[in-house]
Amino acid sequence: MPRKLKDSKYKLKTHKATSKRFRLTGSGVLVRSKGGKSHLRRRTTKRTKALFTEMIPVQGEGIIKRVRRLHPNIK
Repeated sequence: MPRKLKDSKYKLKTHKATSKRFRLTGSGVLVRSKGGKSHLRRRTTKRTKALFTEMIPVQGEGIIKRVRRLHPNIK
């Protein structure tokens, strides 16, 4: 049986840290989560801890371009 010919040169791999940190909303906006949520939060106020849950839209074309390059399947 003959081998199947490849269409592209290589397979694009996803940068796993980027895929865990960034999401794409339904309207196409790239959002990120805040850091500092894992430990050393005993002295943090409840209000500050509640603000950690928010997803923030990513500002800056350069960062958006870099994230799309590292996470090609985010489209």
